[in-house]
Amino acid sequence: MAWRDLRALIDGLGSGVRRVGERFSPRFEIAAALRDARADAPALLFESIEGHPGWRVCGNLIANRERLARAFETTPEQLAETYLQRRQQGLDPVGATQVPVKEVVVTHDDDLTGLLPILTHHELDAAPYITTGVVLCNEPGTGRRGMGIHRMQVHGPRRLGLFLANPPLTLFHAAAEARGEPLEVAIALGLEPAIVVASVCKVGPLVPDKMAIAGALRGEPVPLIRGETVDVMVPARAEIVIEGRVLPGVRQKEGPFGENTGAYFSNESPVIEVTAVTHRREPIYPGLTPWAADVDMLLWLAAGTEMLRQLREHVAGVADLEIASGTAGFSMVVAVSGTSRSEVRRLIHLALAFDKRLKSVTVVDDDVDIRNPREVAWAMATRHRPAHDTIIISGTEAYVIDPSASGEGQGSKIGFDATRGDGSGAEKARLEPRALAKARAVLGDLMT
Repeated sequence: MAWRDLRALIDGLGSGVRRVGERFSPRFEIAAALRDARADAPALLFESIEGHPGWRVCGNLIANRERLARAFETTPEQLAETYLQRRQQGLDPVGATQVPVKEVVVTHDDDLTGLLPILTHHELDAAPYITTGVVLCNEPGTGRRGMGIHRMQVHGPRRLGLFLANPPLTLFHAAAEARGEPLEVAIALGLEPAIVVASVCKVGPLVPDKMAIAGALRGEPVPLIRGETVDVMVPARAEIVIEGRVLPGVRQKEGPFGENTGAYFSNESPVIEVTAVTHRREPIYPGLTPWAADVDMLLWLAAGTEMLRQLREHVAGVADLEIASGTAGFSMVVAVSGTSRSEVRRLIHLALAFDKRLKSVTVVDDDVDIRNPREVAWAMATRHRPAHDTIIISGTEAYVIDPSASGEGQGSKIGFDATRGDGSGAEKARLEPRALAKARAVLGDLMT
């Protein structure tokens, strides 16, 4: 049974949601709470938003595997396999019979920040930013759906700066500009995790439509409805939809903005002219703060599991994969079983080639807990031989938001083999299983 929308998921989490009654401002305060919240803290639902009576803001919703697994109605242990199995399928969207997102329709000239509690995240950010808006549009000429998360700066009462770095929207926008035409877009906010995750996954020839992948992930087709002022289909049970047109030939500086790298980034970006806003009554605005645990989980499920699938197809013995927390997908750890040193080296080269965002990969044996930085550090300290087990690749294409690239567009990558190789490396000292089980049973939450 699919979660019908964000509200159903929040209600279903029960005590896993902390309802915050104290008044919080969308300028800095909510972002500070979300950014500094522990990954194992409850999801946070702010119910009193300064300047926005009747609105709520939700965040820290998918900050750990337990809650993310609940969103997909599986277990943390089975989450990666469940996602990989479902995303190979497709359930085409259907026409909506109920349209909560149009309970309120605003088409007159209104100030976006006066209407929506758009968050200002960091002390040097240029303006409020939409960070978790799923941008929907159609390819000029073919009508093929495009869908992805792109950051947006509030430039004015009815204007947004749109940072475009990834296809298909970069290609669709270029095609519209070549025709001298605006690109109609709709920005959906406040969506269940299945649609959010599908919006950032890579599509393949079997299921080329991300909305169909979203349907498979949620177990039911996504109900869609046409926008009020744009010819774009939008999720009928979103909390908010912003409609508009990307103006051809127009660029404006957006930023600085504290990106998922944990550093500021600016860009000359296209501009959206807003034509309408629709939303539910008593709406929930999604608060996703860059460089927070929510982002780590989103990247792991959408990008990390895809990398895991690719590596398993090419290298025997790949057991698990983790994206290092707070690295924006730039660093990952892979666990292998019975894989030779030569195959580990090949794995490293493949991983660094598959994803241009990835800068470093560390490979360990499967006796190492890849989700425990202390154990990974132990493997590096006791099994990695720097002169023999380090691979450096120079002259690579740098990811656009990588601050170390310094605008040059070129970077480098590194791989570390921290496996035992022929088995002569350090043997891991283990606790006696029955003694450990007793300690955990008696001491409970004092144990790691």
